[in-house]
Amino acid sequence: MAADPRGFLKFSRQNPERRPVQVRLRDWKEVYKESDLSEQVVQAQRCMDCGIPFCHRGCPLGNLIPEWNELVGRDRWASATERLHATNNFPEFTGRLCPAPCETACVLALNRDAVTIEYIEKSISEVAFAHDWVKPIKATHQTGHNVAIVGSGPAGLAAAQQLVRAGHAVTVFERADRIGGLLRYGIPEFKMEKAILDRRLGQLTEEGIEFRPNTTIGIDLTLDQLKADYDAVVLALGSTRPRLAELPGSDGHGILPAMDFLPHATRALHDRSFTPPVTATDKRVVILGGGDTGADCLGTVLRQGASEVVQLEIMPRPADSRPETAPWPMYPPLFRISSAHEEGGDRMFARETVRFELDSSGQVVALVMAEVALDEDGKLQRVANSEERIEADLVLLAMGFVGPDLSMFDLEQRPTVSGRGTISVDEHFRTSTEGVFAAGDARRGQSLIVWAIAEGRSVAHHVDAYLMGNSDLGCPVAPDSAALAIM
Repeated sequence: MAADPRGFLKFSRQNPERRPVQVRLRDWKEVYKESDLSEQVVQAQRCMDCGIPFCHRGCPLGNLIPEWNELVGRDRWASATERLHATNNFPEFTGRLCPAPCETACVLALNRDAVTIEYIEKSISEVAFAHDWVKPIKATHQTGHNVAIVGSGPAGLAAAQQLVRAGHAVTVFERADRIGGLLRYGIPEFKMEKAILDRRLGQLTEEGIEFRPNTTIGIDLTLDQLKADYDAVVLALGSTRPRLAELPGSDGHGILPAMDFLPHATRALHDRSFTPPVTATDKRVVILGGGDTGADCLGTVLRQGASEVVQLEIMPRPADSRPETAPWPMYPPLFRISSAHEEGGDRMFARETVRFELDSSGQVVALVMAEVALDEDGKLQRVANSEERIEADLVLLAMGFVGPDLSMFDLEQRPTVSGRGTISVDEHFRTSTEGVFAAGDARRGQSLIVWAIAEGRSVAHHVDAYLMGNSDLGCPVAPDSAALAIM
């Protein structure tokens, strides 16, 4: 089958189909129906063979998008699998979890709907696993060096895979009881079933990576011990310190960060002996924050049987079309409806929380909010006489994260941090401590999974060069790169 060079003129964009709301609310399975491969072949033919593929610029990994689109358009899935994995260690993760800045940078998006890049990527990865094309790639030689990686999220896993393939002995430390970082417990099951994570971990284990869960560096092992036992250490801790609501009543019971809630909900699905300390069943829930984490909370509390749900966002409602302030190929702030927003709950924009109301036992019973608006200088100002009261039994704080948690490290062992609270590195991802590197959200701040994988690949390049004098591993990004970053 030959790809059609005029496909973008003949075929319209067809988004992946989601399961009916009333069906998916009764389970925790992924929201999308199984892919129709023949439809993906057609969708791939919409890739227009443009002279300069700006999708490359939109993707921090530099994915070879036109190449694997053309291969899918020609029904050559095995070759597409090879091109996809050439730059992306975990396309089955990004194909589900990335907001696809590549699509907003697609040249076709100038005046038409972009190519369905993300879903084609997911389809390639699923076909690859179904045909057993994803094989362990074992190093052809051993260097004699060993590397410790602290954190098993996408940055840590990407770095580990790159380094073990280069011949280094790699050990990944994770403080949770199971490997995966936020991929394991922070991402709800309806966005990515954990069997998807486990099958990739199987490949990584066969490639020789040693995983050590239930190990907190700074408590179970000190950083000094790691430095003594390993030739290099990579801190891929993530950005896990939540932004809190420091308001009257914010210390009340039933007010908690999203990541003190979501992991328990996911863990309970896989460990029947575990009882979540807090659930949303029959509760009036208010979610503070309108981003992806807020949407994750929304889908979770709806499945747990919340009686009422309101999601508050402090910023005004985004536009329905690309604003002039974010011209193509930038990632635009647009009004987006996630799968969770389809399922229920109310969304309110331009609302600022003023205070929380507690009962005599310290349990939250309501919050008071006020309307805000942008002034002439673009700053948010509270609108006079606009206060409203919302009753609430559970308030989830999904307002973002402010940096990695370094509290477990002794002061003298902590790496230097930036003014934003992230770990400072030089142009080679090296921290202020000899032999210690940092990457991912711990270094750049809260960001996207595609950035985390890109940083993991990049830090692996620099660690390999540090140990061997040079490196053949790819390096997608530099530490000061901010192109199209989405925070």
